[in-house]
Amino acid sequence: MRLNASELSWEESSAADAMLPSGRQEGGASARESPPLTAWGVALCVSGTVITAENAVVVAAILATPSLRAPVFLLLASLGLADLLAGVALVARFLFRFCLAPSDWSELATSGLLVTSLSASLCSLMGVALDRYLSLSHALTYGSGRSRRRAALLLLLVWAGACLVGAGPAMGWNCLDEPASCSVAPPLTRTYLSLLCGGFLAVVVATLQLYAGICRVARRHANAIATQRHFLPSSRSFGGKHGGGRGFSRLVLVLGVFVGCWMPFSLWGLLGDASSPPLYTYATLVPAAFSSLLNPMLYSLRNKDIRKVLLHACCPRRQAAQVHCPVDV
Repeated sequence: MRLNASELSWEESSAADAMLPSGRQEGGASARESPPLTAWGVALCVSGTVITAENAVVVAAILATPSLRAPVFLLLASLGLADLLAGVALVARFLFRFCLAPSDWSELATSGLLVTSLSASLCSLMGVALDRYLSLSHALTYGSGRSRRRAALLLLLVWAGACLVGAGPAMGWNCLDEPASCSVAPPLTRTYLSLLCGGFLAVVVATLQLYAGICRVARRHANAIATQRHFLPSSRSFGGKHGGGRGFSRLVLVLGVFVGCWMPFSLWGLLGDASSPPLYTYATLVPAAFSSLLNPMLYSLRNKDIRKVLLHACCPRRQAAQVHCPVDV
């Protein structure tokens, strides 16, 4: 959608232009003129700004509170930082695209930053699922200093891998000189994007397996408690007494958003090519970026300890309650 002074028209290519880097124009120039401002571009800048601000608040709240050092909070801080960088990448994309002269290096830099942030975000989500599984299956020992060191090592590996993957476009995995090798998201090559989306799908499947394990462990615990209380392990009676139905609905919401945000682009990146309609690429990439807006609300802001810290920051006169480490399914 292009916004002109005298008309409002729809162009399919403008949807992709707002998010995706464009290939090298004729003549091989490394710098090009800025295209006309589009509604997609404005939405890109606004959403990136909101994502950055929202996740910056979460990351600052966790890092500024010494008591929030359990593995779950380290993982939530990593998730918030990854989503914050995704918002920065979207804003930088807008600035380089519409405010400054676009160039090859700006396309590679913003594409690499976006790949790095989305990879770290997805792996952090898997880490959150792993934390929830371990905190249920090893409830007596999880949360110790050894667990925190393992979580820190996991995050170090996640970010090292994400930075290595994100450096791919700058290290030569781009189609700026060979437009025929472009994927549905230029300047990424089709081979590079296929490997990236294949990895995304593997992480999605592993995360779903972890949540399936969480359900099995929770059910086993519920049956054990029901047996100790000398009544049948009826899911209805136990769920009604202990809020199992509400926990299950939250789990369905988390998994629905997770799969809905990441599965479309992962599949489209494997199936599409450079000749595919750009609008389809935009329609599948937007949910993946939109997950950075939803993650703080689904994971961090649902945690009562983080909410207490934010409430105390907004209302300093309130007495801060003692922070503990709950496990939210």
